[in-house]
Amino acid sequence: MLGSLTVSQSQTPTPASSVESTDGVKIHYQEFGSGSPALVFVHGWSCDQSYWQAQIPYFSQRHKVVTLDLAGHGKSGQDRQDWTVTAFGEDVAAVVDKLDLEQVILIGHSMGGPVMVETAQLIPDRIIGLVGVETFKNLHHTSSPEEADNFLQPFVNDFISTTQAFVKTSMFTANSDSSLIAQIASDMSAASPEVAIASGRNLFLWNAREALAKIAQPIKVINADFQRTDMEAAQRHNIEVELMSGVGHFLMMEDSETFNSLLDKAIRTLATQRSK
Repeated sequence: MLGSLTVSQSQTPTPASSVESTDGVKIHYQEFGSGSPALVFVHGWSCDQSYWQAQIPYFSQRHKVVTLDLAGHGKSGQDRQDWTVTAFGEDVAAVVDKLDLEQVILIGHSMGGPVMVETAQLIPDRIIGLVGVETFKNLHHTSSPEEADNFLQPFVNDFISTTQAFVKTSMFTANSDSSLIAQIASDMSAASPEVAIASGRNLFLWNAREALAKIAQPIKVINADFQRTDMEAAQRHNIEVELMSGVGHFLMMEDSETFNSLLDKAIRTLATQRSK
């Protein structure tokens, strides 16, 4: 959606591939580099794997890096009946299984956070740690179906305009780059309304506390401080949070140098904990 993946000559990807998820939907993915643990990057709501472009050259020098399009996003299939967080988790698990990755750290942005938790439940023996990015900000809050429907109704009425306004008014700081704001607003508003609204509703109703209680892998989170993260709630789930300043929701794109450094530190810590 944001354009083809662009990396240096030394990090040329293997040819793009696909695998069928549990329900038969084809999931598009790409591989870069080599090295363990493997890093699997999971994008957020109405996004795709291209949002990780700035991470691929950096991390593929030492790790196998895998990016993918969740069902209904990017180049993956859209013939799914129920757009649940669990189904998205199965998409990621299918890619990990297809590549036979033995030690994996999942990195999930926004909706990708809940998705990677579902993946960790499905293939726990392959996942050694999780890194959330701009996610798990309020683990104490659980939305009701009525709250979800009320929030999503404007998207139902006019998906394109509502999505563009939502991106521009709630996902960036006053100092964010205007061209990046316009680019992402245009990109996300071009997503399938059917997929976006259904997956958004299921995301609202996803019970973080119940899901997190089912996994044993350590979790680290890198969030922007432009919106509040409930640190107490995170601590109750043994989630370590690192905050970035001067960036909005797409911190891995707005300040990739700082983000990559923080993510590298989290990955090294998780790998060290595993080795012990």
